[in-house]
Amino acid sequence: MYAIEVRDHIMIAHSFKGELFGPAQKLHGATFVVDVAFFRESLTADGVVVDIGRAHDALKATLAPLNYNNLDTLPQFAGQQTTTEFLSKHIFDAMAEAARKGALGPGGEGITRIRVTLHESHVARAWFEGPV
Repeated sequence: MYAIEVRDHIMIAHSFKGELFGPAQKLHGATFVVDVAFFRESLTADGVVVDIGRAHDALKATLAPLNYNNLDTLPQFAGQQTTTEFLSKHIFDAMAEAARKGALGPGGEGITRIRVTLHESHVARAWFEGPV
């Protein structure tokens, strides 16, 4: 299995509901480092998994609506706990759609799996991985 991975980051604010979250029930900020890995069984005729520049552009476009926003106020997250795990699936869905729609350029149609990892600190991270 071949893979490439691109990275970016977002700065967000949000809060959680429920005793499980302790002080994180209050509005707080977070900076997430976001890694997206694209997997395929064989390389393209050009010897790549996918165009790394287009993959990075697709990630930046996916993150732009979240960056510097309070997620509690975004309509697409109404009623959701925007946990690290939840956000990794949200980003996965957008990146899988980018692959299906050709936004990754030639070779994107051969991507079989994507993994999205959100690093919320140097000691904690969460991810979602699944088929495209």
